[in-house]
Amino acid sequence: MRKIFFIIFINVLFSEVYAQSPTTFGDKTSWHGFDRYDFVISETTLQIKPIKATESEGAGVAAPEKGARRCIIVVPKQAAEGNPWSWRGCYWDHQPQAEIELLKRGFHIAYITTDPDQTWEVWYNFLVNEHGLSPKPAFIGMSRGGANSFTWGTEHPDKVLAICADNPGLSQKSLMGMDKLAEQDVPILNICGSIDPILNNTYAIQGVYQGNGGRMSVLIKDGPAHHPHSLQNPNVIADFIEGAYKAKPTTVPDFLPERYKKINFYGTNPIYAYAEREKIWTTSWGPYFTGSYNKYQFSLQGVEGSITVITPEKAAAGNPWIFRCDQPDGASTVDLEVLARGFHIVVAPIPYNADGPLFNHWLIAYNYLVSKGFAAKPVMAGRGAATGEVYAWAIENLDKVAGVYGENPILRSSLAKIQPLDNLKPLASAKIPLLHACGALDPNLKSQTGEVKKRYTGKITVITDAGRGHYPSAPKDPKKVADLIENMIK
Repeated sequence: MRKIFFIIFINVLFSEVYAQSPTTFGDKTSWHGFDRYDFVISETTLQIKPIKATESEGAGVAAPEKGARRCIIVVPKQAAEGNPWSWRGCYWDHQPQAEIELLKRGFHIAYITTDPDQTWEVWYNFLVNEHGLSPKPAFIGMSRGGANSFTWGTEHPDKVLAICADNPGLSQKSLMGMDKLAEQDVPILNICGSIDPILNNTYAIQGVYQGNGGRMSVLIKDGPAHHPHSLQNPNVIADFIEGAYKAKPTTVPDFLPERYKKINFYGTNPIYAYAEREKIWTTSWGPYFTGSYNKYQFSLQGVEGSITVITPEKAAAGNPWIFRCDQPDGASTVDLEVLARGFHIVVAPIPYNADGPLFNHWLIAYNYLVSKGFAAKPVMAGRGAATGEVYAWAIENLDKVAGVYGENPILRSSLAKIQPLDNLKPLASAKIPLLHACGALDPNLKSQTGEVKKRYTGKITVITDAGRGHYPSAPKDPKKVADLIENMIK
């Protein structure tokens, strides 16, 4: 009995060690101080054969013989839990500093010669199914390697952890398949030179990816062209990949119905900073640099149009929320500021078959969210003419409103019996505070906010930014506005 137990114990122990650090790859050489194992794959038979890199190859790799692919796996000293790995599909050993840093953090590093085809499938299965590496590798791809990363990723979106693409190439097919990666919530980081001749690839990816709710971050090096690739500071890329690997699954909020769609919401305003290691200035934006929030869309019975709820990382006491008429975007700095303070952002449903909102549908959405624990009095908010719609709803639901906030507002409503500008008395009687953030050059400032100030007998605060017109609609000091919004709910 003891002998059987001992054998089982040894087998389990061996399995655990093997899963943590697979080392039975064959003859090894050294790559930047780590064990390297080389292979070839036949393009006809798809057989994998271990080989030993020659001394003349050094840290690099020789071109494969005709009809074959060269493959490499580099093993960390101590594998991280789950055997994470990073996959490069072109230009082995070119600017390898990020991969060396990942090795130090317990990642394996893999390589196969270009371009993605059935041999890539064989290599993936060999590493994952036969040697226990994580089923979702990260990709670091430079130029053509970036194109290969997106090719594999869009064809295998469920087998990708993250993609770091450096001045990437791009195929039309991959661009049209970016929605598949977005559905899997694969984070993307593109690093580019500001005068790179194929920089438009990154902007094209960003438009499609962000439009599909995917998380995409961009870092632009001010001045460089297509070369040099990568960054001298390896932590920028390594932190991005390790962060994706360590990210915890999202907890589904209690307010959601059975069916919903989850995407991401994040700021896109650029951050201009000096990179000491690079000795250049960089411009960056996106969730990797500013953080990201979960954005949920769902439908309710009896309501035409979907309801959108953006959730904070941690809800503030009392579950305060902003009830909007229009969708916020990456430049909505006030929404981002109140999210950081624990507010939910709710976008009211807009019907497909009417000229404007149906306020009874808004009431259904309101009652549903309050029944799920949201505060009984949200702050109504809108930009431009959307502000008129939230004014109109507030006037009809005085007991359900903490305040009204508008950015460069136009008080016009498509369905109100009396236009809000001519019907402010009910709001004043209910002592509902108003807050307007306006550009001094906004063409509607005098006829809208100016008239509200004259007619409103309740509390109204107007913040005016010199030199700003109707756009950008967001105020220059979102923190000041957020302070005033917080005061509305106290």
